[in-house]
Amino acid sequence: MSSVFDIDSVVLDIEGTTSATGFVVDVLYPYSRSRFGALLTERSGDPEVARAVAQVRELLGEPDADAVRVEKALNEWLDDDRKATPLKTLQGIVWSEGFARGELVSHFYDDVVPALRAWHAAGVRLHVYSSGSVAAQRAWFRSSPEGDLLPLVEGLYDTENAGPKQEPESYRTIAAALGTGADRILFLSDRPGELDAARAAGWRTVGVRRPGEPYYEQGVGDHAQAGSFGGITIARSTA
Repeated sequence: MSSVFDIDSVVLDIEGTTSATGFVVDVLYPYSRSRFGALLTERSGDPEVARAVAQVRELLGEPDADAVRVEKALNEWLDDDRKATPLKTLQGIVWSEGFARGELVSHFYDDVVPALRAWHAAGVRLHVYSSGSVAAQRAWFRSSPEGDLLPLVEGLYDTENAGPKQEPESYRTIAAALGTGADRILFLSDRPGELDAARAAGWRTVGVRRPGEPYYEQGVGDHAQAGSFGGITIARSTA
């Protein structure tokens, strides 16, 4: 059964929603792990790298942590799947370069790209809100198996420019940036805590439940559910 929504904007989660969590964990995480050391030692003077390293030191409470200690912390956070902003920043740098070199190609479920193209063609504004950095999101959409999807997406949001994904205030921040009424925004995610936070901010929500994903068995509480993007119909009012 399809859920029908009269909205103006769709905000997309990535892992478990548009794309397989397994791909991120099995392909992207090892790729970043193998390159953190070189990034920290060879490019410590890059402003974005230096800022992220300073954030790592602050989170550790170790202002003098060297590159070896920082790399160790990053790998520990990776093992714990911790959504630490500096980890996501440094992953984004590594992944962006991997995508640019053609060493990485992103993953999308088969039902996603046709839906995004149809929604975009119908005038729906598409945005992304992921714990992965904006740089990683940009590279992800630019390097899909079906080519560059970035022109479909109007805005990219992460934990740095919007805030933590399980806090309603983050969704209010995004809504203000979009200039759209909260009830005209639809959020798609597989995580109940994120869906709860979006709804608390007044957004519409759909829990995307895909077999094999980490949150599939847990379900999405009392949010509307869809097994694929094909189960979501957007019929914008013209009034």
